[in-house]
Amino acid sequence: MYSLLFYDYVDDIVERRAPFREAHLALAGEMHDRGVLLMAGALTDPIDGAVLVFTTGDRAVVEDFVARDPYVREGLVTSWRVRPWNVVLG
Repeated sequence: MYSLLFYDYVDDIVERRAPFREAHLALAGEMHDRGVLLMAGALTDPIDGAVLVFTTGDRAVVEDFVARDPYVREGLVTSWRVRPWNVVLG
């Protein structure tokens, strides 16, 4: 089972994320190294959100990431949601 984390960003995310980007990417890297974050990235054209793919169905793991993420703590994420993802191919 996988979990998808969807972020919605503030309109000026590109300008506002710079002071927090290193810490945000470090947290994502930590979760990737632990094997619970498979891939992650911003949506483009426009850059208005992001999708993160977690290799767990345990919502608490994803919520821990959200609670620790500087983008969320600093108000760059306007909303977020977690959806279980039942992969049937791949």
